[in-house]
Amino acid sequence: MLRATLRSVLSRKLRLVLSGLAVVLGVMFVAGAFVLTDTLGRSFDNLFTTVYAHTDVEVTAKPKVAVAEADGEQVPANLPAAAVADVLGVPGVADAYGLAMADGARVIGRDGKVVSSAGAPQFGTNWTDKDPTVHLREGSRAPAADTEVAMNAALAEAAGLAVGDQVGILTLAPKKTFTLVGIFGYDRDRDSIGGTHVVAFTEPVAQQLMLGEPGTYTSIQVTADDGVPDGTVRDRIAATLGDAYQVKTGEQAAAEQSANLKQFLTFFNNILLGFAGVALFVGVFLIVNTFSIIVAQRTRELALMRAVGANRRQIVGSVLLEALLIGVLASLLGLGAGIGVGGVMARLAASFGGDLELAGLGVPATAVIAAFTVGVLVTMVAALIPALRASRIPPMAALQEAATPDRPLTRITVIGAGVFAAGATTLGVGLSGVGDATLWTVLAGVLVSFVGVALLTPVIARPAVSLIGRLFSWSVPGKLGRLNSGRNPRRTAITAAALMVGIALITGVTTVLASATTSLTKIVNEAVQADLVISGLQTGPRPPTFDPAVLDRTAQLPGVEAVAGGSFDEALVDGDRTGVAAVSDMGALQRIAMLKPTAGRVDALADGQAALDADRAARDGITVGQTVTIQLSRGEPHTYTVTGIYARNEMIAGWLLPPSATRDFGIPQPVQAFVTVADGTPVPEVKAQVAALLADSPEVSVGDREEFVAQQTSDVDTVLVMIQVLLALAILIPMWTPCW
Repeated sequence: MLRATLRSVLSRKLRLVLSGLAVVLGVMFVAGAFVLTDTLGRSFDNLFTTVYAHTDVEVTAKPKVAVAEADGEQVPANLPAAAVADVLGVPGVADAYGLAMADGARVIGRDGKVVSSAGAPQFGTNWTDKDPTVHLREGSRAPAADTEVAMNAALAEAAGLAVGDQVGILTLAPKKTFTLVGIFGYDRDRDSIGGTHVVAFTEPVAQQLMLGEPGTYTSIQVTADDGVPDGTVRDRIAATLGDAYQVKTGEQAAAEQSANLKQFLTFFNNILLGFAGVALFVGVFLIVNTFSIIVAQRTRELALMRAVGANRRQIVGSVLLEALLIGVLASLLGLGAGIGVGGVMARLAASFGGDLELAGLGVPATAVIAAFTVGVLVTMVAALIPALRASRIPPMAALQEAATPDRPLTRITVIGAGVFAAGATTLGVGLSGVGDATLWTVLAGVLVSFVGVALLTPVIARPAVSLIGRLFSWSVPGKLGRLNSGRNPRRTAITAAALMVGIALITGVTTVLASATTSLTKIVNEAVQADLVISGLQTGPRPPTFDPAVLDRTAQLPGVEAVAGGSFDEALVDGDRTGVAAVSDMGALQRIAMLKPTAGRVDALADGQAALDADRAARDGITVGQTVTIQLSRGEPHTYTVTGIYARNEMIAGWLLPPSATRDFGIPQPVQAFVTVADGTPVPEVKAQVAALLADSPEVSVGDREEFVAQQTSDVDTVLVMIQVLLALAILIPMWTPCW
C-alpha cells in the first residue's frame, strides 16, 4: 500500500503541488507574521537598550492620566527641578540631571511644510552636555540664547536646513522662529536613534514650550557610583522621593518602553494571520476538490485494491498519506516563503518607521511549529472527506467501465440549510447590537453563513450552470463545458465556492470602506451646518493643530456668522478615563451642530461648568446641577458643575468643557473648527481669507464640507489597494489550481 500510494503521488505531481499552493500561501502568511514580529520586537529591544545604555536609574512622575500605547499618546507628568537636588543627595548616586523632553516639536522645513517623521517621535528637549552618545557635528556651539536651537542630523537633512538658517517650530505654543546653531549625531556615526527627530532648546525654552511649565522636567537620568548595584540606588531614590514618583533601573525602563511599542506589532500580526486564514479557507475547498477528482479517477484502482484484500482503513490511510506528503511539502515551502516575506516586511516597516536599525532576521520556534501544524492539519482535514468516500468504494466497482455516479444531494442540502440558518441568525443578532461581543458575533455569523452557502452550492450548481451555460452553447466547446460542469455538481460547486469566498471578501471590504466614506459624508451634511471646516489629517499619535488666535481673527472677518473650535484631551471623570473636548464658543457650536438641550442649557459654559450628552448622562446617572471631578492630562483635579445635557448626534457626544480648561490639556491648541458664512457672502472669498490666517499653521487647511470629507478619507483608497493586493495573493493565485 505504501509503494502504491507513493507511485500514485508521483503520477499526479503537478495537480497535487498546485492544490497545495493555497496552503503554501496560508503558511507563508502565518510564518511571515511570526518572523516579522520577532525581528521588529528584538529591534525595539536593541533600540531602547541603546537609549538607556548610559542610564543606571530613571526617575519620572506618575502620569495624571494613564493611557495605553495602543490607545493614544500619554502626556508625561512634570516633576519639579528641586527633585534633581534630592536625587543627588541619595547615597550611591554619582550624578543626575534633568530632561525636559516631550513629543510634539514639529519643524517646518524649507518647503514650508511640517517635516514628517514617518511615525517616529518628534522630540523637543533641553540641550545637555551629559549624554555621552550625543556629539555636535556642525556649528561651533550648542544653543545658548532662547532664540537658538540644535537638531539631529536626520531632522536637518529631512528639513533641508543648515547651520545659520532660520527655522519655524510648532510646539505647545504656535509657530516660533529660531536660529539653527548646531547639528548633532550619535555614536557609531548615526544621524538618529530609531528614526526620531530631536530639537534641542535651551532649558527654560524647552520647559515652557514642551512641558508648558517652567522649572520642571519629565525625567531625571541617574548614574550610580561604581560598585553600587542599580537596584540598590533605585530603591534608595524611591524611598527618598515617595510614591508620587516612578523609579526604575535603566534596564527596566528600556524593557517597558520596548514592550509598549510591541503592542503595535500585535495589530500587524493579526492582519497577516487574517489573510492566512483566508488563504487556508480557500485551500480547504481546493484540496477537497482535488482529492475528490483523484478519488473519482482512481475508482477502479481503489476497488481493485479492495478486491485483493485492502481494507477500508488502508484505503483511508493511502489517501491521507498523500495529503500528509502534500501538507509537509506545502508547509516547508510556505515556511521558506514566510521567512522571506517577514524579512522584507520588517525592512519596509523599519524604513517607514524612520530607519529603525533592524536586528538580525529571526525565525522563532513558534513560526516553524505554527507553519507545519497549520499546513499539515489543514491539508489532512480537507482530504478526510474524500478519503472516507474512497473507503466506501465497493470491490465490484473494479468491473465497471465508469466511475460510480454522484450521490444524491439531499443530505448535504439539509445540512447546508441548517448551517446557513444558524449563521444568518448569528449575523442578525450581531448586527442588532444585542450583547457585548457584537463584532465577534458578526464575524462568526459571516463565517458560518459562508460555510452554509458553500454546502448549498451543489444543489444550485446544476440549474445555474445550465442557465449560464446557454449563453455559450453556440459553440461546441461551450456545449461541452456546460455538460461537463453540470455532470458533477459537487465538484463544480467546490471550485465555485472557493472563488465565491474571494469575490465576497473583496466585495465586502470595498463595501465597508465605501460605506465609511458615504456615512461620513452624510453625517457632515446632516449634522453640521457649517460652510467651512478647519482641520488636518492625523497620521500619527498627535493630531494636527493651529494657533487659537485664528478663531478670534476668523470670527472678525466680514460675512462670518459663527466660529466654533475644539481641543481634545484624555481625562479622568470621577476616576473613569474618557475623552473630553473644550469648545471655544458653545453658542456657535449649538447652532452649527444643532445641539438640542434635554436639560439645563448648552449655549454657554463658564469656568467650572460642563455639559454632557443625554445617553452618557443616563448611563452614569448624572443630572443637571451635579458636580464631577475631572483630572486632565496636566494640572490638578478640578470640580465641574453639570449645567447642561444635550441630545447627542453623530458629530458631537461626550463631555464638553469651557475654553479655560485647555490650560491643562495635553495639547491645548484647537484641532478642528467649524465656520458658518452669512447668506450672500461668497464662501470662496472667506475661505481664502481664513487660509491666509493659517499661514503659520501648515499642519491644517480650510475647506468646504466636501473637501473636509475628502481629506479625512484620503487614506481609504490606499488601504483598499493594499487589502485587495493581499486578498489577491491569498485567493486568486490558488485559483489557478483547477486549470491544471
